[in-house]
Amino acid sequence: MERTVPRTASEEIELYLRTYYSLLRSTDEVPVRALEEVHQRTNSLLHPHAGAAEPDLNAFIYSILRLPGCIVQARRVLLGQSRQVFLRHGVGDVETWQTVAARARRRRCFWDGAETLACYIASRSDIDDVVPMLTAYQIEWNKLHALLQEAPRDLLEGQAADDALARALRMSVDDLQRLRQVWGEAFLPNLRLARQRKRRFFVQLLSGSLNEYRRATYAWWDRVEEHAPDVLSRPVYFVSSNPHSLPNLLSGYALRHAKTLLAFVAASGDPLLQREWEAIRQGTMPSSRENFLYYALKKYQGTAEGRHTRAGQLAHEASLGIARIPSKHSFDLEAQVVEIRRLKPQFVDPRLRDLPWDVLARSDAFILNIDYPLGLAAYHVLSQVAERVGEVRGVYIMGKAATLNGAIGDVMIPNVVHDEHSRNTYLFPNAFSAHDVSPYLVYGTVLDNQKAVTVRGTFLQTAGYMGVFYREGYTDIEMEAGPYLSAIYEMVRPKRYPRDEIVHFSTGRMPFDLGIIHYASDTPLSKGKNLGAGSLSYYGMDPTYASAIAILRRLLTREAARVANDE
Repeated sequence: MERTVPRTASEEIELYLRTYYSLLRSTDEVPVRALEEVHQRTNSLLHPHAGAAEPDLNAFIYSILRLPGCIVQARRVLLGQSRQVFLRHGVGDVETWQTVAARARRRRCFWDGAETLACYIASRSDIDDVVPMLTAYQIEWNKLHALLQEAPRDLLEGQAADDALARALRMSVDDLQRLRQVWGEAFLPNLRLARQRKRRFFVQLLSGSLNEYRRATYAWWDRVEEHAPDVLSRPVYFVSSNPHSLPNLLSGYALRHAKTLLAFVAASGDPLLQREWEAIRQGTMPSSRENFLYYALKKYQGTAEGRHTRAGQLAHEASLGIARIPSKHSFDLEAQVVEIRRLKPQFVDPRLRDLPWDVLARSDAFILNIDYPLGLAAYHVLSQVAERVGEVRGVYIMGKAATLNGAIGDVMIPNVVHDEHSRNTYLFPNAFSAHDVSPYLVYGTVLDNQKAVTVRGTFLQTAGYMGVFYREGYTDIEMEAGPYLSAIYEMVRPKRYPRDEIVHFSTGRMPFDLGIIHYASDTPLSKGKNLGAGSLSYYGMDPTYASAIAILRRLLTREAARVANDE
């Protein structure tokens, strides 16, 4: 395997970063219009047609899904690390405003009902995410505005044919239908609004200090410590994944309510799910029955009929030692603390029942699972955990990534990570290999011994930039592994992480287990194959749960061996 450090300097991207960070130093609002030209010149892989007159619908939909729906009314966007930051800057208590959320980006935001959107940010990575996204949204919205100025007014009265509206907007009918699906009932109202006025966003960063990010992380940890004080004195296995996989696998709630969930699927009118279940039932489809029920539970609890079951699920989980701890007054990051000895083998997923649960019943360890953070927030979070818990026995990272050599739904297991934040290249012994995941993966392929790169933002990539990595053998593109490895460096070495170095974590010198698994949600070198074009949907459950099972089996097997050895 190559050990070279990729040289990725992109003048366009560096100029873009310098431009918006210099503007955000202002104590006043900054017009996003000032960023449009440099954004277009960047030639972002996610927004390749930013400068064209025709809409770039992939980039627009990507932005729509990651911004709250009220963005169509917003004039200014305020960014701050916590409630206290907004109070100190005279904005007021934003938590008394309406809470709003995006469908595909986890960020705590508040809407004043008039023109201001306030968002809590966890690290500099949130700025690298929000600012280019607002710029892309504004560019594409204003394209629609210009095109609709020339279109007949009756096109938006609900009677016009889709082909006529698509021609007016210079897009295909399929693309128009995608936009209609994303906006739902707001499709025509939003287009009427786009015809009426251009979008002119203003953005303001209330505080950019590193101390404020640290304070927000302290506030997040205080909540964990308040609800689970024993983590301060007992061993912990740290997992970064999502808020549903581990609780579903360990509690068995969905499996116990299979009859209700299957009745919901039968009455849902969703032909995809109905066909999938029928194929599973008849044995003609290799899909996992358990994964299907986990997905059905999520869908069911999103309905008015199923919402009431959430309280019962939380109570059942709590009885098994699984505590969910939502964050408060700062960035949105749920934590879950699992007391291993309270888990019951009769409830766990069948793929975990062969583990030595009698031995695990004597464990004193916890699993601390967090909903994976964005970018540099991973460094702040793991650094805080390492400082506070009794002992870290394992660090396991599971997250989404783009793949340059695989397909959506594949699983990638790296042992080399180049971090664009620190410019370090980390070489490490990954606890996982392909055979740990492949027995539980139905649709995709597991690729181990991969090389990953941690990028600064989704819009901050170009074809040439990705080509550098591809030529150097880097095929796994994501946003958290590098910051996590920087925190791990400080957990095992007596100094702050370096910059622009090759760092080798040798097997014998690691004081805890380390594993990183990524599953592919994007193929950026294939035109249109990104999460602006679609989503993992139900089939994303396959790599997610295969990875989560591998993590739990590794973690619990090691803990059982440790307990048995100590006895």
